[in-house]
Amino acid sequence: MLNSVNDRMEVRTLPFIPGGTDIGTDWEYTMRREMQEIIPGLFLGPYAAANKTKLNSLLRSGITHIVCIRQDVEANFVRANFPEHFRYLILNIADLWTENIIQHFPKVKEFVDNCLNNGGKALIHGNAGISRSAALVIAYIMEKYGISYKCALQHVQQRRFCISPNESFANQLMEYEPIYKARHTLEGGQSSQITGVLKRKHTEEENDHGDVEMSADS
Repeated sequence: MLNSVNDRMEVRTLPFIPGGTDIGTDWEYTMRREMQEIIPGLFLGPYAAANKTKLNSLLRSGITHIVCIRQDVEANFVRANFPEHFRYLILNIADLWTENIIQHFPKVKEFVDNCLNNGGKALIHGNAGISRSAALVIAYIMEKYGISYKCALQHVQQRRFCISPNESFANQLMEYEPIYKARHTLEGGQSSQITGVLKRKHTEEENDHGDVEMSADS
């Protein structure tokens, strides 16, 4: 629940989706297998919304870009099925408390911004559309609209009621709040001074996660 005046003001900065209403108590269990529009042009859902049977549905919804989140063991059944139709960003992220998800926030924001700025629509999905993909959508909304984790979480839950980022992801999202706000206060070249902050103080060694971007034009 949002109690403070600041919380309520932050929520009012979020855009209205024409023809859409907050799900709230109208949420049905079957909707877990569908994607929902969280802000205009940005959808969140499970892999079931982007599997081999969903091409027509994705095209009808106007999807042009897809962020596909999976870990190595899921690669055989969570796939980029339509590289000839959509631009993909494939991220290797496990739904584990040890996962450093914060490092992926900037690349997701750049990918989604490019999509929306060119009149496209993006879907962010994992396997279930509950933890990893939800965390990335929350991070995007936090930074785009300058709002807190608490407010972004509530907004996304109103649109996709079943989301539940794991505890580590929630903590990283709260850590990200001062990071993006500090970056916004810097000008031009000064922004490079805090890029190192994006690597959490207590993270493991950085390694190549095998993230891939695939273009429909390639």
